[in-house]
Amino acid sequence: MEENQIDREWMVEQQIAGRGIDDEHVLDAMRKVPRHLFIPPEARQQAYSDRPLRIGSGQTISQPYIVGLMTALLDVQSEHKVLDVGTGSGYQAAILAELAKEIHTIERYPELARSAEKVLHELGYGNVHVHVGDGTQGYTPCAPYDRIIVGAAAPSVPKPLLNQLAIGGRLVIPVGRRYSQRLEIWENAEDGLNHSSNIPVVFVPLVGENGWDAD
Repeated sequence: MEENQIDREWMVEQQIAGRGIDDEHVLDAMRKVPRHLFIPPEARQQAYSDRPLRIGSGQTISQPYIVGLMTALLDVQSEHKVLDVGTGSGYQAAILAELAKEIHTIERYPELARSAEKVLHELGYGNVHVHVGDGTQGYTPCAPYDRIIVGAAAPSVPKPLLNQLAIGGRLVIPVGRRYSQRLEIWENAEDGLNHSSNIPVVFVPLVGENGWDAD
């Protein structure tokens, strides 16, 4: 077993499964995706540590546990079409690509989108489509989505994302103040929207028309 695979096995056993996440599909995806390839070379020695890492443009890649938790809460099925808001490094999109039929991921910063698209293409994730734009607006050309996941914190849930959620769909998003949020789970049921909250978290701000101002 090569070194990075050993590191991934350790990451999953200690940081993900070891902290109560027991969705085998999510665990298998996180064992498979080479997280270090989504991180700038100078930080790759920390790729499998339990911490967020800077990836440029003021953005971060979330710690492995948070990626695992949010993915498990999303409850992705193989037939699903998923919207990933805030492409960042592309790592979350790769995890989703192991689980779902079709992924659309949208990134505000063109340089991050280009970098993520390159890595995803090199790894053969042909079911991931990278778009540049305001993620708080969602991505209407391919809506509705069975699942939506947001990798940055909003002051409130952007209405366009709720509008693009299919009946029976689920949205996972950090919501709250600029430096303190909680994960929220929204479900679009036949009789309306339902939501619940999970753990406290701290994410970079979701910037855009229906999020935080750039400054």
